[in-house]
Amino acid sequence: MVKKEKERFVRISALLWADILVAYALFVMQNYLTEVWGISLVHAALILNIWNGVYRMLPVFFLYLVHAFLGNFKLLVLTSLSYTAGITMVAVSTPPLAHATGTCKRYKPECVGSAQKGLLIAGLALIAVGVAGNLISVKPFLLQQRAGGSSHNSASGSSTATASAARKAEPHQLLGLIGVVVVGIAGAIALPYIRPRTLKFGIPAICTAFGTFLFLTGSRGYKKDRQVKESPLCIVCRVLVAASLKSFRSYPDGNDRYHGYSDDNRFTTTRCLRGLEKAAIILPGDDTQRSKSWMLCTVAEVEETKIAVRMVPMWMTFIVCGIVAAIGDTYFVEQAGKLNRNIGTLRLPIQVLLLVRRSVKDHLNIVVKWLLKCIRRDISPSLGIALGMICSILCCITAALVERKRLSVVISHGLLDQPDAQIKMSVYWLLFQFVLLGGLESFLEKSVSAYYRDQSPRSMENYLVNFIQGVTGLGYMCSALSVYVVGKISERGGKTNWFQHTLNRSRLDRYYWVLTSLSTANLVVFVFVASFYRYKKPIGEGEEGPDAGGGYTDGYIEGDQNRSCPCFC
Repeated sequence: MVKKEKERFVRISALLWADILVAYALFVMQNYLTEVWGISLVHAALILNIWNGVYRMLPVFFLYLVHAFLGNFKLLVLTSLSYTAGITMVAVSTPPLAHATGTCKRYKPECVGSAQKGLLIAGLALIAVGVAGNLISVKPFLLQQRAGGSSHNSASGSSTATASAARKAEPHQLLGLIGVVVVGIAGAIALPYIRPRTLKFGIPAICTAFGTFLFLTGSRGYKKDRQVKESPLCIVCRVLVAASLKSFRSYPDGNDRYHGYSDDNRFTTTRCLRGLEKAAIILPGDDTQRSKSWMLCTVAEVEETKIAVRMVPMWMTFIVCGIVAAIGDTYFVEQAGKLNRNIGTLRLPIQVLLLVRRSVKDHLNIVVKWLLKCIRRDISPSLGIALGMICSILCCITAALVERKRLSVVISHGLLDQPDAQIKMSVYWLLFQFVLLGGLESFLEKSVSAYYRDQSPRSMENYLVNFIQGVTGLGYMCSALSVYVVGKISERGGKTNWFQHTLNRSRLDRYYWVLTSLSTANLVVFVFVASFYRYKKPIGEGEEGPDAGGGYTDGYIEGDQNRSCPCFC
């Protein structure tokens, strides 16, 4: 049994190879699109921002599929095949492999035809599906393979269960994780020094195919999901539909007319969400024995929906964080590609900046965890989120100052119309803004997770955390919209648009100052929202809140009931 468990763990861990290697390969995709495809700076950023947004938004939908239909194993089969097909298509789309379509083999814009472009875009879409599937199901499925592991916890992907498993790591688990680390280090060292783009995308494609093969060949020995269950997302939709259908009904005189009402399951006092309580009103002819009805919901289900709806104002503040994070994967990378990367005689790859960003994030995670433990649990997550937003402000300020310096060097050396020329300025001027990006991601992710761990019922915790990822992904997509709007405003009165075809002719420094102002305003809005939010009383370590259905009937901080802002009920 133990031997089989070791084998299962190593096979499933192989899927993580794809995430690491593909991340290094795609980190320089912005440069590939502008240099090889010859498209404009803005259009290349648009493609990548949509891709980043899609793979961050898909996990919510996939989590629903896992709960309601597929389970973790079936989803991983579909998404791992998608991942392999996607990175293979990206590799095949490079000119040397795609010349059979009638184009040349050189890495030049004239050698890129419509067939190659279609292959790459389709490949990126399939990779987004694969990345989202791994985010949702790899860790829960690993937990499910543990001897005596709980199927329920595995299906839900509970972060608590994941942390518990990490503390009990065994030698074979360390072997699987070491394999992931070795592949990551090898990829970080080798891939950047491989010049042909075909190999740069082809090697991750081969490794991804091998990892998928390892995973699929062990399918008979895996512990499968025993049963699927109703998704919390479906519960929220049912409550909203039922409440809408009964919106013109009057409230009953007695609590016995509410489905599932009891001393343990009763409504919280709210000012603007009481309309949702109508979803639990029992009307003549309603079948109270029928579960998952779109006409009648229980009090517990209504309370879960209230919790989700009350969090919407805070969710919206994370969109701007996504807009700031988007520039780190696009414009920052484009800047790095034109700067001097030499340290003495050694020329370091652009991927070093990705390593810095991820290393800062990993190390700051320890600091954030300590911060969340040392400060009052009811305010520490909000404080952590605010610190993340401060990092985004500082990142935009730093980026604006560094870009202004870069442009001054470009002008002084007469390189405005030489977009491919290397600029005599060290790439390591960009280090601090990548450090701040890592700080933004660390503070935001850990604080949001702690916030929903304390403020939401256990059944919805994983959904809400992934929903925030989706909101951040929406921010990536909104980044493209912000560029369009700012560009249109900048060219009013016959002035030059800040976003030109090449980096040297663009004025990204001014755009970064706009993002600084936007991030500052967003921080103010977040502080306002957080100060009016009705927090559940912090529960002692190891204790559970009354989350049987999410009915926090008396768990809010004393005095909150006197606040009158109608948005934070």
